[in-house]
Amino acid sequence: MARILLNNVSKRYGKFKEFAVKDFNLDIEDQEFLVFLGPSGCGKSTTLRMVAGLEDISGGEIFIGDTLVNDIPPKDRDISMVFQNYALYPNLSVYENIAFGLRIRKVPKFEIEDAVKRAARVLEIGSFLDRKPRELSGGQRQRVALGRAIVRQPQAFLMDEPLSNLDAKLRVQMRAEIIRLHKAIGVTTIYVTHDQIEAMTMGDRIVVMNRGIIQQVDTPEVIYNRPQNMFVAKFIGNQPMNFFHGTIREIDGHIRFFTSAFNLRLTDEQAAMMRNKRMQEYEVVMGIRPEHIGVERELIESYPHATIRGFLQFNEFIGSDHYYHVDSYGKESFTVRAHPRYRYDEGDEITVAVDMGKALFFDKNSQELMTD
Repeated sequence: MARILLNNVSKRYGKFKEFAVKDFNLDIEDQEFLVFLGPSGCGKSTTLRMVAGLEDISGGEIFIGDTLVNDIPPKDRDISMVFQNYALYPNLSVYENIAFGLRIRKVPKFEIEDAVKRAARVLEIGSFLDRKPRELSGGQRQRVALGRAIVRQPQAFLMDEPLSNLDAKLRVQMRAEIIRLHKAIGVTTIYVTHDQIEAMTMGDRIVVMNRGIIQQVDTPEVIYNRPQNMFVAKFIGNQPMNFFHGTIREIDGHIRFFTSAFNLRLTDEQAAMMRNKRMQEYEVVMGIRPEHIGVERELIESYPHATIRGFLQFNEFIGSDHYYHVDSYGKESFTVRAHPRYRYDEGDEITVAVDMGKALFFDKNSQELMTD
């Protein structure tokens, strides 16, 4: 088990090409489960492969424990990788696949047997140690790949989208397996995914990346509730955050947010921030998640100065909730999450209330979150 440190790590392919990863600085704590999250091509797998030694770095330093590993080959970094495609040997049994790395290192036979049985017990795969990979389901193969990784008791696990080839139900099961495994053995883990549900449910912290640059590093709760910029706010969430472009104005002693379709009164705390920043008549972007806009009568009565009128374009029913896609008479479109007991039909006029205490404001130019 080890802390992993990346100092100003960069990667670019070719002398004059753009950076795939740029100025990457990250301190991963011992026994932490850290998730790299971002869209395809953002540099998350490249960063993982640099930690593993499978990609040369163009600049910076990587430490695993107290050791600078820049020039240390992958086999000597004391890490284990789990890949998307399992990478099992088809001609070897489950037992032989798990034991392979130990045999290469000439570990005594009795130690190999103990280690394989211990890993099989943890992963509940002891009943098919004699089978070949082709006789296993996708989930069983992934458990074998995990077994091969943990049997060595490395300093760190590196997992590159290990569940992306599984169906939705099996991914949920395997997420729980990996979390359980991490809690049982406590090895520092870096996990790469483009699936935000995996990231939010598994990570102690999440590193959100875009175009090779870290956008935000924090716990899932903070990243969801306080995204540091509009990219993170858009990327995180089953339904994207709603964004409204408008202007901050002071009317009759109240600070309000004006768009071409509506205006909303800010909370006292938000108003104080805007006054302190001298933001009157300043263009900003307001972000609000669908669950913080409501159709409930009691909510509308509670927020009479923060309502929007429009008509229902279409309705997405997902069992526990409806997602209403609302058009404010051709000027603004946004999404509202509503309980199924509130039923509207397409084309119905609708009034919604915004919980302004949950609204976030972003600088229009930098797209960064505005804070005190």
